[in-house]
Amino acid sequence: MSPKSIHKAEYKVLQGLLREMRIKAHPNQADLAALLGRKQSYVSDVERGSRRMDLLQLRDFCLACDQDLIGFVSRFEEKIAGGPNRLAL
Repeated sequence: MSPKSIHKAEYKVLQGLLREMRIKAHPNQADLAALLGRKQSYVSDVERGSRRMDLLQLRDFCLACDQDLIGFVSRFEEKIAGGPNRLAL
């Protein structure tokens, strides 16, 4: 049986990229949460991996951090494919 996606190594990469993007744009979770119209605990849950995101939520997260979704997904794909910056989260 395959592990749930939140337990896969790729999900850890996603969590790291989300946190990195948020920190660069908004030093704390509360600021991002306010832009998203959510509670701070939502951002915390996303970053810890206890809440999964759908594509629209990921897009909102990216836009609130002044990032484009395609660029974010490209960085994710590079990291999981073993690109040059894979270990540098």
